[in-house]
Amino acid sequence: MNQFLIKGGKPLSGEVAVSGAKNAALGILPAALLSRDICRIENVPCVNDITVLLEAMEDLGVKIKFEDNNHTVIMDCRNIKKLTVDYEHIKKIRASYYLLGALLGAYNKSEVALPGGCNIGSRPIDQHIKGFEALGAVVDIEHGMIKVKAHSLVGVTIYLDMASVGATINIMMAAVMAEGVTHIENPAKEPHIVDVANFLNSMGANIKGAGTDVIKVTGVKKMHGTEYMIIPDQIEAGTYMVASAITGGDVTVTNLIPKHMEAVVAKLNEMGVGVEEFDDAIRVYKKDNLKNIQVKTLPYPGFPTDMQPQFTALLAVAEGMSIMTESIFENRFTYTSDLSRMGASIKVEGNTAIVSGGGELTGAEVSAPDLRAGAALVLAGLAAKGETLINNIHYIDRGYEHFEDKLRGLGGEIYRISENTSKEAFKVV
Repeated sequence: MNQFLIKGGKPLSGEVAVSGAKNAALGILPAALLSRDICRIENVPCVNDITVLLEAMEDLGVKIKFEDNNHTVIMDCRNIKKLTVDYEHIKKIRASYYLLGALLGAYNKSEVALPGGCNIGSRPIDQHIKGFEALGAVVDIEHGMIKVKAHSLVGVTIYLDMASVGATINIMMAAVMAEGVTHIENPAKEPHIVDVANFLNSMGANIKGAGTDVIKVTGVKKMHGTEYMIIPDQIEAGTYMVASAITGGDVTVTNLIPKHMEAVVAKLNEMGVGVEEFDDAIRVYKKDNLKNIQVKTLPYPGFPTDMQPQFTALLAVAEGMSIMTESIFENRFTYTSDLSRMGASIKVEGNTAIVSGGGELTGAEVSAPDLRAGAALVLAGLAAKGETLINNIHYIDRGYEHFEDKLRGLGGEIYRISENTSKEAFKVV
């Protein structure tokens, strides 16, 4: 197993480009199955979750070619040979359930292994099942597999009890070739919801209202191949913005959509961080001492739950007492014990973390419990005095492309080393 070795205490500076949105790609790649044709998808991020998903799709019979250093994927979906996804590694990623909606929409049948992913709390699939059944499918769960099938799918009005990103995408995919009109009420509104809808429309779907309170899907008879470019990754962009703020640096994050970053920018401004916006970039720089604030995670356009751990690390070095409230997942503060090992003063009470800032972070050996918490520990390590060793970095590799390379390009001293390598023998220069 690999680890990250970080020598912190140095302000980051320079420019860093954001990769394609992982969460959008995880919905768009399965959606290509609906075309039963050839799709060319650009700006695909090279991260482990995408690799696992594409391997599972190859197992279904999709022919895949890569271009542009693996950032462009050409998918030939004309000869699907099976509708059961039992590829061993697919259980490790949460987005495996998108294959359910895509195959159900294309072939009225699918079977997929129950998904896994990061352990950040309960993420039930009841809203997915509710949507499939409302469209006319029969859903069974047995022997670790979710099985859905339908004689035909018919449009209907579906009200989601919570604004679930996964359920919204799955229902859209299942409904695009259903008979009649489907209305999804109380859908998720995240940027990648809109991106998946735009991709489906480019294949011939008729979807209106993505990003609003009601999504209208008018069924079509047939879909076709397309060429499409995935949007930049909102969370990766936010992570580099916080990396600049926590180290007191001056970083310009490029290849992003500023509109997607409004909640993060608002909180950075509130903390006294300098923020300058451009057409497709944001500069984050040290302006004043970091101030304490209150943050509550909310569905988009609110503050994103996937930025909560990174911001909690930032609050640990701000002046005074800050409050971080997590309203999306109930188990997303497990990383705070490791931040405490690095000198942070954090008290967790239920879904709230009380952060007493102003102290100095110091290097320590810690372990990433999940993807975004792992990124937060990296940011803390970059700001900390001394050396930090981070274990379980396979979680980080699930969602950040060339993470250590991009941070080194900003002057960060971070290296990937083997667990068998002696820390003392590895010289950080």
